Amino acid sequence: MARHPTPPSRFAPVLPARAWALSEWSLLPLRLFLGATFAFAGLQKLADPSFFRATSPSSIQSQMAGAARLSPIHSLLHAMLPHAALIGWVIAYGELAIGLGTLLGLKTRLAATAGAFLSLNLFLAVSFHSKPYFTGADIVFLFAWMPLIIAGGGSRLSADALIARRAAKQAGIEADALVAVPFDNVRTWCGNFHRGHCKALSNQSCAMASCPVLHQRPAQVTPVAIKTYDRRSVVLGSTTVAVVAGAAVVTGFLTTEVGHLESSAVSGSTSSSPTLAGGGAPASATGTGGTSGTLLGPATSVPVSSAASFTIPSSGDPGIVVQLSKGTFVGYDAVCPHAGCQVGYAPSAKVLVCPCHGSEFQVATGQVISGPAPHGLAPLSIVESANGNLYLQ
Repeated sequence: MARHPTPPSRFAPVLPARAWALSEWSLLPLRLFLGATFAFAGLQKLADPSFFRATSPSSIQSQMAGAARLSPIHSLLHAMLPHAALIGWVIAYGELAIGLGTLLGLKTRLAATAGAFLSLNLFLAVSFHSKPYFTGADIVFLFAWMPLIIAGGGSRLSADALIARRAAKQAGIEADALVAVPFDNVRTWCGNFHRGHCKALSNQSCAMASCPVLHQRPAQVTPVAIKTYDRRSVVLGSTTVAVVAGAAVVTGFLTTEVGHLESSAVSGSTSSSPTLAGGGAPASATGTGGTSGTLLGPATSVPVSSAASFTIPSSGDPGIVVQLSKGTFVGYDAVCPHAGCQVGYAPSAKVLVCPCHGSEFQVATGQVISGPAPHGLAPLSIVESANGNLYLQ
């Protein structure tokens, strides 16, 4: 059988202009950003002892309790509250695993799917009510994972691609190279095809050997080579995953230990406000002026420029009271309006701070100074009676 002649030069494949922009390199910036962000988020949680301490306003327990007030999955969050610490560990190590897998390009689709699932849960639990909706980061992360789920991580700087090439080499199979080509080029090369024949080849039958688009392996791949490739891919992939997982566990453990050491040596940014013993049923004061309301406790429990927390009987929300100057008290509902975390008082800066997302509020008015909170804290009326007790009116 006669060999088909080579197509004219005008039909030969030519690398398109700016081919790098059409290739898998375009996925790399997104992959590196998502991987670095999730790895950092996991390590940040592991390094913060207060994240797992139930009494801290920045703990996973406080965050879940606050988010449950507004979340559409509030029933599920309430049911998981007794297991909040375990969930915190799962989230922290899950973010670290997702981040490392995405950064390395290792099991990229699996890591991206897990990242999208976690982002979806955080969106439903935390940022569902963000207005406008695009100001919440979780929904942005959810859709940012989609290209990696659909297209994978690509073969550029990818552990998956490296494993595939090595397995192919050990099995004696030629590794495929993925090249992005604009459809206009394909149409130019193959536009001469008509009813099984190619006008560019003097109306001869179209054949893979002479078509710059159709692919033909130089040698037939045997079933034994395919089995060898599959086996080596599993072995190399599992070994790599095990090594990375072990490194992640060790890194997480060391990060946790360093975080505990730093926490014991350096005081936190917010004060550990004492809890007032009151906050129960309403009671009337008998002092001068006929002060009435809910008894919170003695005013001496809240020195000047310090704060104390209590429970608001009408809502069950945490409250906070600060003595600005001698005899001048202000109080607020301590639930941050952004995501429901409990704010604390930072005496050095004299502001109220949300430990979850960094919103800051003026102590005197409760108004927002900075951060994602959409509005200020709900004010409460706190008065001191003649007998030296504080009352919530």
